[in-house]
Amino acid sequence: MSRTRASEPETFGIDVTATERVTAIAYPAAARDRAGITLILGHGAGASQTSGFMVQFATALAARGIDAVTFNFVYSQARKRVPDRNDRLKACYRKVIDAVQERARRSDDPGKLFIGGKSMGGRIASQVAAASHDGVAGLVFLGYPLHPPGSPEKLRTRHWPAIKVPTLFVQGSRDAFGTPEELRPMMKMLNAPADLVVIEGGDHSFKVPKKAPMPQAQVDAFVLDEVVRWLTR
Repeated sequence: MSRTRASEPETFGIDVTATERVTAIAYPAAARDRAGITLILGHGAGASQTSGFMVQFATALAARGIDAVTFNFVYSQARKRVPDRNDRLKACYRKVIDAVQERARRSDDPGKLFIGGKSMGGRIASQVAAASHDGVAGLVFLGYPLHPPGSPEKLRTRHWPAIKVPTLFVQGSRDAFGTPEELRPMMKMLNAPADLVVIEGGDHSFKVPKKAPMPQAQVDAFVLDEVVRWLTR
Protein backbone atom coordinates (compact mmCIF):
# COMPACT_ATOMS: atom_id res chain seq x y z
CA MET A 1 0.00 0.00 0.00
CA SER A 2 1.40 3.38 -0.94
CA ARG A 3 1.72 5.96 1.80
CA THR A 4 1.01 9.66 1.37
CA ARG A 5 0.59 12.47 3.82
CA ALA A 6 -2.76 12.21 5.60
CA SER A 7 -4.95 15.19 6.44
CA GLU A 8 -4.43 17.06 9.70
CA PRO A 9 -6.05 15.49 12.79
CA GLU A 10 -9.41 16.92 13.84
CA THR A 11 -10.46 17.28 17.49
CA PHE A 12 -14.16 17.06 18.33
CA GLY A 13 -16.25 16.78 21.48
CA ILE A 14 -18.55 13.96 22.60
CA ASP A 15 -21.20 14.27 25.29
CA VAL A 16 -21.04 11.22 27.56
CA THR A 17 -23.60 12.41 30.12
CA ALA A 18 -25.52 15.63 30.67
CA THR A 19 -22.54 17.03 32.57
CA GLU A 20 -19.57 15.11 31.16
CA ARG A 21 -17.88 15.66 27.82
CA VAL A 22 -14.74 14.10 26.37
CA THR A 23 -12.62 14.93 23.37
CA ALA A 24 -11.82 12.66 20.47
CA ILE A 25 -9.27 13.06 17.70
CA ALA A 26 -9.92 11.88 14.15
CA TYR A 27 -6.86 11.03 12.05
CA PRO A 28 -8.18 10.96 8.47
CA ALA A 29 -6.39 8.88 5.88
CA ALA A 30 -5.22 10.55 2.69
CA ALA A 31 -8.11 10.49 0.22
CA ARG A 32 -6.07 8.70 -2.46
CA ASP A 33 -5.08 5.85 -0.13
CA ARG A 34 -8.23 5.59 1.99
CA ALA A 35 -9.24 1.96 2.56
CA GLY A 36 -12.77 2.77 3.71
CA ILE A 37 -12.04 1.51 7.22
CA THR A 38 -12.23 3.35 10.54
CA LEU A 39 -10.55 2.04 13.69
CA ILE A 40 -11.49 3.50 17.09
CA LEU A 41 -8.72 3.05 19.66
CA GLY A 42 -9.19 3.44 23.42
CA HIS A 43 -6.13 4.30 25.46
CA GLY A 44 -4.57 2.30 28.29
CA ALA A 45 -5.23 2.83 32.00
CA GLY A 46 -2.13 4.90 32.67
CA ALA A 47 -2.20 7.28 29.72
CA SER A 48 -4.53 9.46 27.67
CA GLN A 49 -5.13 9.69 23.93
CA THR A 50 -2.23 12.15 23.69
CA SER A 51 0.35 9.61 24.86
CA GLY A 52 3.19 8.96 22.46
CA PHE A 53 1.99 5.44 21.71
CA MET A 54 -1.55 6.53 20.82
CA VAL A 55 -0.56 9.52 18.70
CA GLN A 56 2.15 7.67 16.80
CA PHE A 57 -0.02 4.63 16.18
CA ALA A 58 -3.04 6.62 14.96
CA THR A 59 -0.87 8.86 12.78
CA ALA A 60 0.86 5.87 11.19
CA LEU A 61 -2.48 4.13 10.56
CA ALA A 62 -3.73 7.20 8.71
CA ALA A 63 -0.56 7.23 6.62
CA ARG A 64 -1.36 3.63 5.67
CA GLY A 65 -4.91 4.41 4.54
CA ILE A 66 -6.86 3.68 7.75
CA ASP A 67 -9.05 6.37 9.33
CA ALA A 68 -8.19 6.30 13.03
CA VAL A 69 -10.07 7.82 15.96
CA THR A 70 -8.76 8.11 19.52
CA PHE A 71 -10.57 9.51 22.56
CA ASN A 72 -10.26 10.17 26.26
CA PHE A 73 -12.23 8.27 28.83
CA VAL A 74 -14.00 10.54 31.32
CA TYR A 75 -11.37 10.14 34.05
CA SER A 76 -8.47 10.93 31.73
CA GLN A 77 -10.36 13.91 30.31
CA ALA A 78 -10.56 15.20 33.90
CA ARG A 79 -6.83 14.46 34.31
CA LYS A 80 -7.44 11.89 37.01
CA ARG A 81 -5.05 8.97 37.41
CA VAL A 82 -7.48 6.29 38.58
CA PRO A 83 -9.75 4.81 35.88
CA ASP A 84 -13.52 5.06 36.18
CA ARG A 85 -15.67 2.08 37.15
CA ASN A 86 -16.04 -0.53 34.45
CA ASP A 87 -19.64 0.43 33.65
CA ARG A 88 -18.64 4.07 33.15
CA LEU A 89 -15.76 3.10 30.91
CA LYS A 90 -18.11 1.01 28.74
CA ALA A 91 -20.73 3.77 28.63
CA CYS A 92 -18.11 6.24 27.44
CA TYR A 93 -16.86 3.88 24.73
CA ARG A 94 -20.45 3.34 23.50
CA LYS A 95 -20.96 7.11 23.23
CA VAL A 96 -17.78 7.38 21.18
CA ILE A 97 -18.99 4.64 18.82
CA ASP A 98 -22.33 6.41 18.44
CA ALA A 99 -20.59 9.70 17.64
CA VAL A 100 -18.24 8.13 15.10
CA GLN A 101 -21.11 6.29 13.42
CA GLU A 102 -23.11 9.51 13.23
CA ARG A 103 -20.16 11.29 11.61
CA ALA A 104 -19.86 8.38 9.15
CA ARG A 105 -23.55 8.61 8.22
CA ARG A 106 -23.00 12.23 7.23
CA SER A 107 -20.15 11.28 4.89
CA ASP A 108 -20.35 9.97 1.34
CA ASP A 109 -18.43 6.76 2.12
CA PRO A 110 -18.86 5.56 5.73
CA GLY A 111 -16.98 2.28 5.23
CA LYS A 112 -16.43 -0.38 7.90
CA LEU A 113 -15.97 0.31 11.62
CA PHE A 114 -13.54 -1.59 13.86
CA ILE A 115 -12.94 -0.92 17.54
CA GLY A 116 -10.18 -1.80 19.98
CA GLY A 117 -7.39 -0.19 21.87
CA LYS A 118 -4.25 -0.35 23.94
CA SER A 119 -4.48 -2.62 26.99
CA MET A 120 -7.50 -1.41 29.03
CA GLY A 121 -8.94 0.36 25.98
CA GLY A 122 -9.01 -2.95 24.13
CA ARG A 123 -10.52 -4.79 27.09
CA ILE A 124 -13.37 -2.27 27.32
CA ALA A 125 -13.90 -2.47 23.55
CA SER A 126 -14.21 -6.25 23.87
CA GLN A 127 -16.88 -5.88 26.56
CA VAL A 128 -18.80 -3.38 24.45
CA ALA A 129 -18.70 -5.73 21.45
CA ALA A 130 -19.75 -8.69 23.62
CA ALA A 131 -22.84 -6.77 24.77
CA SER A 132 -23.78 -5.52 21.29
CA HIS A 133 -21.76 -5.69 18.10
CA ASP A 134 -24.18 -3.81 15.83
CA GLY A 135 -22.16 -1.90 13.26
CA VAL A 136 -18.80 -3.24 14.50
CA ALA A 137 -16.88 -5.29 11.95
CA GLY A 138 -14.13 -6.52 14.27
CA LEU A 139 -11.82 -5.95 17.22
CA VAL A 140 -8.13 -5.00 17.43
CA PHE A 141 -6.29 -5.55 20.72
CA LEU A 142 -2.89 -3.92 21.18
CA GLY A 143 -1.59 -5.81 24.20
CA TYR A 144 -4.70 -7.43 25.66
CA PRO A 145 -4.55 -7.38 29.50
CA LEU A 146 -5.45 -11.04 29.97
CA HIS A 147 -4.75 -10.80 33.70
CA PRO A 148 -3.06 -8.43 36.18
CA PRO A 149 0.72 -8.87 36.33
CA GLY A 150 1.60 -11.65 38.74
CA SER A 151 -2.01 -12.88 38.99
CA PRO A 152 -2.56 -15.31 36.09
CA GLU A 153 -5.59 -16.78 37.85
CA LYS A 154 -7.54 -13.51 37.52
CA LEU A 155 -8.51 -13.91 33.89
CA ARG A 156 -10.43 -11.19 32.07
CA THR A 157 -12.21 -13.51 29.65
CA ARG A 158 -15.65 -14.15 31.15
CA HIS A 159 -17.35 -12.15 28.38
CA TRP A 160 -15.37 -13.66 25.51
CA PRO A 161 -17.94 -16.31 24.48
CA ALA A 162 -20.35 -13.48 23.66
CA ILE A 163 -17.93 -11.92 21.15
CA LYS A 164 -19.13 -12.76 17.65
CA VAL A 165 -16.92 -10.57 15.45
CA PRO A 166 -13.41 -11.30 14.10
CA THR A 167 -10.61 -10.41 16.48
CA LEU A 168 -6.93 -9.54 16.16
CA PHE A 169 -4.56 -9.87 19.12
CA VAL A 170 -1.14 -8.19 18.94
CA GLN A 171 0.87 -9.43 21.92
CA GLY A 172 4.48 -9.13 23.03
CA SER A 173 6.19 -12.38 24.00
CA ARG A 174 7.28 -10.75 27.30
CA ASP A 175 3.91 -9.18 28.14
CA ALA A 176 3.43 -9.33 31.94
CA PHE A 177 -0.33 -8.99 31.41
CA GLY A 178 -0.47 -12.22 29.41
CA THR A 179 1.92 -13.97 27.07
CA PRO A 180 0.94 -15.38 23.67
CA GLU A 181 1.24 -18.86 25.20
CA GLU A 182 -1.37 -17.90 27.78
CA LEU A 183 -3.61 -16.28 25.16
CA ARG A 184 -3.73 -19.10 22.62
CA PRO A 185 -5.85 -21.59 24.61
CA MET A 186 -8.16 -18.80 25.79
CA MET A 187 -8.86 -17.70 22.21
CA LYS A 188 -10.87 -20.91 21.72
CA MET A 189 -13.58 -19.27 23.83
CA LEU A 190 -14.33 -16.78 21.05
CA ASN A 191 -17.22 -17.50 18.69
CA ALA A 192 -15.62 -15.84 15.67
CA PRO A 193 -12.29 -16.05 13.83
CA ALA A 194 -9.33 -14.82 15.88
CA ASP A 195 -5.74 -14.12 14.86
CA LEU A 196 -2.64 -13.57 16.96
CA VAL A 197 0.42 -11.55 15.98
CA VAL A 198 3.38 -12.18 18.29
CA ILE A 199 6.03 -9.52 18.87
CA GLU A 200 9.15 -11.53 19.72
CA GLY A 201 10.86 -9.94 22.72
CA GLY A 202 8.13 -7.32 23.02
CA ASP A 203 6.68 -6.17 26.34
CA HIS A 204 3.17 -4.86 27.02
CA SER A 205 3.85 -1.82 24.81
CA PHE A 206 5.78 -3.84 22.18
CA LYS A 207 9.13 -2.48 23.35
CA VAL A 208 12.02 -4.84 22.61
CA PRO A 209 15.49 -5.00 24.22
CA LYS A 210 18.21 -2.99 22.55
CA LYS A 211 19.99 -6.23 21.61
CA ALA A 212 16.88 -7.70 19.98
CA PRO A 213 17.33 -9.07 16.41
CA MET A 214 14.81 -6.53 15.08
CA PRO A 215 15.33 -2.83 15.95
CA GLN A 216 12.42 -0.96 17.58
CA ALA A 217 11.55 1.08 14.49
CA GLN A 218 11.25 -2.11 12.46
CA VAL A 219 9.11 -3.71 15.17
CA ASP A 220 6.76 -0.72 15.18
CA ALA A 221 6.42 -0.84 11.39
CA PHE A 222 5.79 -4.60 11.53
CA VAL A 223 2.96 -4.14 14.05
CA LEU A 224 1.31 -1.43 11.95
CA ASP A 225 1.65 -3.39 8.72
CA GLU A 226 0.13 -6.50 10.35
CA VAL A 227 -2.81 -4.51 11.73
CA VAL A 228 -3.48 -2.88 8.36
CA ARG A 229 -3.14 -6.20 6.55
CA TRP A 230 -5.70 -7.78 8.88
CA LEU A 231 -8.13 -4.83 8.65
CA THR A 232 -8.07 -4.76 4.86
CA ARG A 233 -8.10 -8.54 4.37
